[in-house]
Amino acid sequence: MDRALPMSPRERVLAVLNGEKPDKLPFVDRLELWHRGLQYTDTLPERFRNVPLTEIHRRVGMGRLRFLSPYSMRLRGVEVIARFEDKVIWQETDPVVDRFPDMEHLSPDRPGVVYSEIITPAGSLTVEHISVPESLATGARGYMRKHPITGDADYAPVEYILENLEYVPQYERLRAAEAEIGDYGFVSPSLLRLPFQQLLIDYFSTEAFFFALYDSAVAVKRLLDLLDERCIEFVDRLADLDVPYVQFGDNLDGMMTNPRLFREHMLPTYHRYIDRLHLQGKRVGSHTDGHIQPLFALLTESGLDVCESISPTPLTAFTFADVWHAWREHGPIIWGGIPSPILEPSYSEDEFRTFMADLLDLVGDGPIILGVCDMVLPVNLIERVEMIAEMLG
Repeated sequence: MDRALPMSPRERVLAVLNGEKPDKLPFVDRLELWHRGLQYTDTLPERFRNVPLTEIHRRVGMGRLRFLSPYSMRLRGVEVIARFEDKVIWQETDPVVDRFPDMEHLSPDRPGVVYSEIITPAGSLTVEHISVPESLATGARGYMRKHPITGDADYAPVEYILENLEYVPQYERLRAAEAEIGDYGFVSPSLLRLPFQQLLIDYFSTEAFFFALYDSAVAVKRLLDLLDERCIEFVDRLADLDVPYVQFGDNLDGMMTNPRLFREHMLPTYHRYIDRLHLQGKRVGSHTDGHIQPLFALLTESGLDVCESISPTPLTAFTFADVWHAWREHGPIIWGGIPSPILEPSYSEDEFRTFMADLLDLVGDGPIILGVCDMVLPVNLIERVEMIAEMLG
């Protein structure tokens, strides 16, 4: 390849993942929330109206990162009935969904609540997704207000669903996204959260899960074992998917999944899954957008090649220098590092430029993949994304 030509954003990411030096630091992340939120409030700048999202990335100089699951789930023997404003908006038996139980397509795209009944031969579950104007203006679709497990009767239907679900390949969707983004970004297959994180985030409210860990230890252990079986199956199915990198969507935070819980429930699981993926020739990352300073050493032990969406102060209590010095020699590759608040108008341009100058001086030529954490938001100035691209040359 003629290296007189500049590398593409994809080539720069691959160089860092392979332990090589790109021609300049990669700058690759997501504009989905920024774009969707400004569309919702009808405040998208005129120069970006009716412009495809990948082309917007190209114009502002930030490669596009996109996550897609390589498999959907068919919930065999299950009927889902979803209602919005007392009207049935979706009813299906043996439905195919991208994720369970947080079926994101049920998050309303206008203010209100979707009430979903999930009917199985072992009993029924209810889930509620709510959207409010404030969240929609941030680009978010809404969130799960009521999780499926709220009492002892809910364990049996969840077990039934996990025991009977089937994975449905979505490789064509991945390839279509790769073709659409081309070299101006990176498409990453998104894997399931590790079992502990699934229970913590998706199946229970946070408070209910920590009570259940002790009050319903046997039932929780059964769910962890079932989720582990399904995750192993998911991981092993990826053997015939030729991609360089995959990522768990764990949303780690060391204040919730604290070091004791991480060592007990996450570390051995990471080792088993990552070993399998490394044997497939894949690099492995995890979405780690919380306060992870208590987990710096444990994440180094985990075997992860990448920690993505690293979010330093003012989003969390650790500085970028803290994580850089902790991992520079032996830790995971950092993807992220630029906290979204420094792109807000309330953060002066001088402060913004000082932050970026200090960061770039510290990292030199890497290894790092720069990104805005957790994503560029509607309250952020897109001009500052352009400034970062200019600083990188």
